[in-house]
Formats: sequence, C-alpha cells, structure tokens
Amino acid sequence: MVTAVRHLGPNWYAAVMGTAAVATAGAGLPVHVPVLRTACTAVWALSLVLLLALLAARALHWTHHRDQARAHLLDPATAPFYGCLAMALLAVGGGAITVGRDWIGGEAAVVLDAVLFSAGTAVGLAAAVAVPYLMAVRHRAEPSQATPVWLLPLVAPMVSAALGPLLVPHLPPGQARETLLLACFAMFGLSLLGTLLMLPLVFARLITGGPLPLALTPTLFLVLGPLGQSTTAVGMFADVAPGVLPAPYSEGFGILAVLYGVPVMGFALLWSGLATAHVLRARRHGMGFTMTWWAFTFPVGTCVTGAEALARHTGLVVYEGLAIGLYGVLVAAWTIAAARTAHGLLRGTLLAGPHPAPAAPRPATARTTSGAVH
Repeated sequence: MVTAVRHLGPNWYAAVMGTAAVATAGAGLPVHVPVLRTACTAVWALSLVLLLALLAARALHWTHHRDQARAHLLDPATAPFYGCLAMALLAVGGGAITVGRDWIGGEAAVVLDAVLFSAGTAVGLAAAVAVPYLMAVRHRAEPSQATPVWLLPLVAPMVSAALGPLLVPHLPPGQARETLLLACFAMFGLSLLGTLLMLPLVFARLITGGPLPLALTPTLFLVLGPLGQSTTAVGMFADVAPGVLPAPYSEGFGILAVLYGVPVMGFALLWSGLATAHVLRARRHGMGFTMTWWAFTFPVGTCVTGAEALARHTGLVVYEGLAIGLYGVLVAAWTIAAARTAHGLLRGTLLAGPHPAPAAPRPATARTTSGAVH
C-alpha cells in the first residue's frame, strides 16, 4: 500500500469533486424524477467515502514519500492541483446539507459541512496564495507551459463563496450571518479577479502555441469551473440575502444574480463549444484516458448549478432545459471517467510512475515532466 501511493498526486481529488457534483447538481434540478433524490444521496455518500480514502492515502504519501511530495510542489504542472484538495472538502461538505441530510440527519449534516467548509476554505485560501507564489519564485514556468490547470488554486475560493451561503441560515441572526455572507462575497471577488488575471495567459498560450498536448486537452473544461461556480455563487447570495442584509443590498444581490449570471453563462457555453472541438480533435489524434478526464465532471457540474440558479431567478424555462441537458452530459462524463478510473486502478496503470517525456517535443505541444496526468 505504501509503495502504491508513491505517485498518487493531488489531482486525484478531482474524482471526489466530480462525484460530489453529480449529487448536488442532481438535487437542484427543476424536475421531479422518482428515486433521483435517493440516487443523488447515494452518490454523495460515495463521494464522502472517496474523500476519506484519499485523505488517508495522501497522508501515507506525505509520510513515506516526502521526496515525491516535494517534487509535486515544485512542479508547475502538479502544484496547482492542491486547489483540488480544498474543492473536494468543500464539495462533499456542501453535499452534506444538500442531500446528505436525508441519511445522516440535519444536525449532523450541518456539523459535517461546517467542519469541511472551514477546512476547505482555509486550504483554498492558502493554495490561492502559495501556489502562485511558488510559480513566481520557484517554478520559473515558461509561457508555453500555461494550461487551464493553473486556474485550480484560484477557483477554490469561488467554491467556498458558492457553498458558504448554505451555512448562513444555521448561524445566529445578525452579525454572524451577515459576516459569513459578506465573507463569501469577498471570496467571490478575489477568485474572480484572480481568474481574470490568469485566463488571458491560458488563452494566449492556446492561440499562439497551438493545441495542448493530447493528455492535457480535457483540462480546457476547467475554464468552465470559475464561470459556472461564480454564476452559482451570485444566485446563492440572492437566495439568502433577504433578512440577512439590509435594503438595498439584499435586493442588489437579486439583480446581480441575473445581470452577472446571464452573460457569464453565455460565455461558458461559448467556451464549452471551443473545448469540445479541441477534445474531438484530440480523440481523432489518439487521446487516451488519463485522470484529466475528470475535468469533464466538476466544471460541467458548476454550469448545471449555475443554470439552476438562473432558472430560479429569471423563471425562464430555457434555463431549466439547459440545466437538465447539462446534467445529462455530467452524468455521462462521470460514468465514463469513473469506469475508466476503476479499470486503470485494477490494472495498476494509473498509479504507475510517469512515462519519460519525449526527447524533442514539438513546440506547439510542449509537455511538462509532471506525472499529474497519469
């Protein structure tokens, strides 16, 4: 077991994130489907089990393979995945209140979410500072290495912003509720501005450097994460602001949910088309399965919850239909990624060491030496 986790990187937390997204996104669909709630609760329970298992495995990794753990931190292609730890904690915690309460009870769900939200937010804020610092001071990354993976530590606070409002009604009225809500709004701002700084680097690399390496092509879907999650966040702010914030701020959040969410969701749909085209091209060129396929899950899940928020605040059927359609894509992507991951674990290929990099890679598809995608 100790040897098996040597190459277990922080990117594996993406499987927890994607699994939790299936549960929480399904619970908010604007349709009533028999047994859907029960199925979502079961999927959330699976995400909790996966989280506990990965936390234990990563603890072994840090205890027995410190050299590899340090190499991950010093690798510009792997270090950003530490944002996935924060998002996994937050996603499972949010799912506890959304659907997990059906099985563990409301009080236990609130306690579990409070613990995971606190831990996930702390880790996320630390990663949002530490990873860009390491990239500037230690990594010395080249422009040709820019990928959407660089967004991960900056997106983590946005997940806190979107899921924190679930805890607001469970706090004492007054200062406590208002403080948490405005803290979530602050994290929305820092994540959004950080994303706006990083995304141009990623887009410029894509346009000037050519398509990403085949194994990294699915990471283009990571751009949907901050887009869908920020739309979800402003919708959540609008849901809980009345009675927490005084007028006109409470009404302002309702306006923001629509005036911000509609154009951002439009850009998310545009980017999803671009990313899909790149993935289809990569498949034609022989792209095989790697753990980056989990990028098809959580980011799409945030777009589902974003569409659900827009459906609530606009009353438009088109957003209900969009949420349902995207959820179908999410479930299909999760099923494929989960099946291929299980197959890779059974064969032992996913936990093997990284393959040697080519001696002379093409400039348009410069590769890193990271094992994050294996």
